[in-house]
Amino acid sequence: MGFFDRLFSASHQPDDDSQPDIRFGRYSDSYKQKNNYQAWDVALDLFDKGDYLDSYKSFFQYLRDEKEDNVKYWEANGSIHFELYQGSKKISGTADSIKLTAEAKVAKTESLNVGFMRRLMEQNFDLKYGRFALDDDQNITMVFDTYTLDGSPYKLYYALKEVATRADKHDDLLLDEFKMLQAVDTSHLRPIPDTEKEVKYEFITSQIQTVLTEIEDGKLDKDQYPGGIAYLLLQLVYKLDYLIKPEGYMMETLERIHRTYFAKDDKSTAQKNQILARELSKLKDRPKSEFFKEMYRVTATFGITLPVSHDRIVSVIDNELPSMDWYLDNDFEAVALAFPSYIVSYCMFSYAAPKPDRDLFHLYFRIINNGFFTALGYTNSYYDPELKKLNKRAIRRAIEHIVDQNREEYQRCNPNTAGLNFTSLPLFAKSYLTMIRNLDLTKIG
Repeated sequence: MGFFDRLFSASHQPDDDSQPDIRFGRYSDSYKQKNNYQAWDVALDLFDKGDYLDSYKSFFQYLRDEKEDNVKYWEANGSIHFELYQGSKKISGTADSIKLTAEAKVAKTESLNVGFMRRLMEQNFDLKYGRFALDDDQNITMVFDTYTLDGSPYKLYYALKEVATRADKHDDLLLDEFKMLQAVDTSHLRPIPDTEKEVKYEFITSQIQTVLTEIEDGKLDKDQYPGGIAYLLLQLVYKLDYLIKPEGYMMETLERIHRTYFAKDDKSTAQKNQILARELSKLKDRPKSEFFKEMYRVTATFGITLPVSHDRIVSVIDNELPSMDWYLDNDFEAVALAFPSYIVSYCMFSYAAPKPDRDLFHLYFRIINNGFFTALGYTNSYYDPELKKLNKRAIRRAIEHIVDQNREEYQRCNPNTAGLNFTSLPLFAKSYLTMIRNLDLTKIG
């Protein structure tokens, strides 16, 4: 057994359960337990019978994620009081036999300003359930209320989701733009260690610089092949969204880049590439302190990604993966690798995929960005960048671990690891995506 094999033998590879407790990617409420769905059915039945308060208790049981500890409710004086968390915001409310009200404090102001007041007025026109308002303590607040008779679990879900996600999105943005505003109601936010912040900051700036350098100085002509350049840029955007789990300004910047590229306008791909590169360069040049200010750990109740079946993942792979072949054949390895990386990161940015897909996509990030995870304190090693060697045994073991974790629900999930190509990262990535594409995720029973 050689040195590399001894160093990375299976006996030296701890399971992910023993690794650092760091969150990645966007929260999704699509992976609920059976008892959550049972609570939803009970809530609907009780509401139809006119037992509104008991219906609401079951509704909050449906929303509750034990791992997140995201929803709390209690009874007092004939009313139900509740709190739920979404990112940097806490949504509080009460419900009685007549009415349900909910509010989320967004920011505090000492004086009124035409700029943010106009911004919030415009936002109100787009809201379906909630509204921005100013409370008696000069807090910008998102408010929702409904008569209990009209407050079905369906309406509550979409209304509370709108209030929660909009309040979470706008607090950091308003604070960043309007300096007279102050943060409010943030005692539930959990700080992350400065060492983790440093690793993430270095990753953000180095990854952006690497891609910008590849575009300007790499072998591929950016003007002749704007399509390949676009994949380099987009996979970076979605990768940063997943691995950094940003809040505030950075999150909005990445989402704006996504919207800009896919906007139906008269701009060419090359023109959009210039805009994306410029936005990423501006992001890279932000002061470290601004990044650190937006790095904290949050709890969530509502997901913003679209639940999809495995067939949708297959469709994305089939549409995008063949495009890497020309770049592989012509020795543009960095651009070739961007295609499978785009597929994985785009799916994690946009969709709540079936859990085996999600777990295998996360493992892809672990392999391709091995150095980042090592810097964060993860001890599993899947790739040695100096030797340019993939750790076959550790990768296969990790895949087997994912299969075991999902076996109860996906009995037919049997990845073909024999088809993996460990010759290089691009060839591995292509074979790995092909393996995922061919999974049978049919549920039995």
